[in-house]
Amino acid sequence: MEVKDMQFTTNLSREEYDAFVASHPNSNLLQSYDWARVKSNWDHLYTGMKNEEGKLIATALVLIKPLPGGFSMMYIPRGPILDYTNQPLLTAFLRHLKQEGKKHRALFIKMDPAIVIGKYPSSDTSRPKNGQEALVKNFENAGCIHQGFTTMISESIQPRFHSIVDRPEDLLASLPKKTKKLIKEAEKRHLKIVQGRHALLEDFASLVAKTEDRKHVALRSKEYFEHLLDCYGDNSIIMLAIADLGLILSENQKKLAKIEADLASLPENQKKKRFTLEEQKAGLEKDIANLEQFGKELGTLDPTPIAGVLTIKYGKCAEMLYAGMDDRFRRFMPQYKTYIENFQWAFDHGCEEFSMGGVEGTLDDGLTHFKDNFAPLIHEYIGEFDLPVNALLYKPSKWAYNRRKGGQD
Repeated sequence: MEVKDMQFTTNLSREEYDAFVASHPNSNLLQSYDWARVKSNWDHLYTGMKNEEGKLIATALVLIKPLPGGFSMMYIPRGPILDYTNQPLLTAFLRHLKQEGKKHRALFIKMDPAIVIGKYPSSDTSRPKNGQEALVKNFENAGCIHQGFTTMISESIQPRFHSIVDRPEDLLASLPKKTKKLIKEAEKRHLKIVQGRHALLEDFASLVAKTEDRKHVALRSKEYFEHLLDCYGDNSIIMLAIADLGLILSENQKKLAKIEADLASLPENQKKKRFTLEEQKAGLEKDIANLEQFGKELGTLDPTPIAGVLTIKYGKCAEMLYAGMDDRFRRFMPQYKTYIENFQWAFDHGCEEFSMGGVEGTLDDGLTHFKDNFAPLIHEYIGEFDLPVNALLYKPSKWAYNRRKGGQD
């Protein structure tokens, strides 16, 4: 097919756009039609390229951010989406995007296509590649500048490394022994997982706020979470872990009473048995004291949300975008039970992958190790490219961008 036979467009319909993107091997939530609605503080274009038969063969959701002086920058999150091995198509599509950029006085177009260049456990220090890293040359041939195989999350808009669980035949069987044990620990405490959307917003936002306070980070507001749910509807979900503190306290009090009775009737010569019972008694007394303190702090022993996640599914993948937990209840292991039920929801709804989000490329931090409890693979992406639009101002604008970089997802 000749380049001249291709037709570029900037106003694709939702149906045509999402039908192409959601079914593409490089599909990603951040290239979905509704992501532009989520990022409502950016302008946007739904761009595409059609062949001579009118069939869509390339797309890009382009976000446009105003800059001082009447300029702008364009960003294609996890896109564009097309056959990257087709050099004429890639070159032609990016040329059209550059021309569109000039209309919007864009200084450059940034993109980070969802091209996976390696999948491996975080423990695999060899970090084997799959050959897709060679596509860097194709983008460079089309005029792009690769920003390097960065390591840290702060070095790029989207993390270059993600922890992703592939759909297993048996989810529980696929988990490490330690994780199965922690799930049982959560189940012993009668944690109940509830799922919904808007009715759970208040509790979920409160849990995220607790996480923000604990980690000294700024995540998102209740209004932002509500906006996500509005945009993605049935493809979004909130799951909360609910702890029935009154029930747990009552059970522990009954267990303590039985142990005290066993100790009272235990012969003096059974020292080993006495030691075991005394240990169990001390543990229960501590748990009861903690539960009573929780009741005082909360003002109730009624069922209480202690952890939650918000997930959106699109195409073949679901992504856990936000999570929160009341750290006072960390010994209840609520995140393990919540995550597993969240995975199962996604797989039951046709997803082949579940992304727990980005991790540092060192793969040795606490967040990576926590996510490793769910037996993911690290998906390493190809990284960012810049397509200069204003050749004269690209370098100074890039310098200014790097100084102010952060939070433009």
